[in-house]
Amino acid sequence: MITCSHRLEVLALPGMPLVAPGDDVPALVARALSGAGVSLADGDVLVVTSKILSRAEGRFVELPRVEPSARATELAREVNKDPRAVELILRESTAISRRAPGVLVVRHRLGFVVANAGIDSSNAVPPDARPGSGPWALLLPEAPDASAAAIRAKLEAESRARVGIVISDSFGRPFRLGTVGTAIGVSGLPPLWDRRGEPDLFGRALETTVTALADQVAAVADLVAGQAAERRPVVLVRGLGFAPSDRGAGALLRPAAEDLYA
Repeated sequence: MITCSHRLEVLALPGMPLVAPGDDVPALVARALSGAGVSLADGDVLVVTSKILSRAEGRFVELPRVEPSARATELAREVNKDPRAVELILRESTAISRRAPGVLVVRHRLGFVVANAGIDSSNAVPPDARPGSGPWALLLPEAPDASAAAIRAKLEAESRARVGIVISDSFGRPFRLGTVGTAIGVSGLPPLWDRRGEPDLFGRALETTVTALADQVAAVADLVAGQAAERRPVVLVRGLGFAPSDRGAGALLRPAAEDLYA
């Protein structure tokens, strides 16, 4: 059972440091909650940007150290990209969906389809980078669902509240401009809200309505998290009610056989 009140509260937690390799992200999130004077309640959802997990996992890559393969070099010429960046994209993906100047849309090793394997070059410099090094790239976290579960376990143990965790990243969309927050890791919150069979205003049973709940939560959190120098990587979303779920973000993925655009 899932409920949503007529009002949601969305709060970016202050006080998160610039995360470095080896940092304990669950402990940092718990400390940020305490510093903000926030006590968790049942149904609260914490949205954590994937970038701080990537930083904690040391997922930095210095491009000059990447040796492009023959395939990467050929693709780079075709799409006019740095062969070293293309090599990283190939390593992080299982298939190429679309290619165009400046972009490779791929099926990521985690299963979703995304441009350039979600590899980012913004805010991607490691804290111990030597002067003149780089350029740098930051890969997505190794296992976002497992990271979400670890954060949830820490927070639930300390608060005794039943909460949800969403690991978010900003994805583009094939038929619309701009990026939106998207869930790439989930724990506790049901990823999908299946409303089929519920009546509409006139008593007609809904036939196809399945809401991507974790994506919607990631998108609303993205509004206050920011994309540039805001440094607001953890957002509290309050106002939902749900039974705890152990389904991960894979539940949001359309099976490859049903993907008309792959």
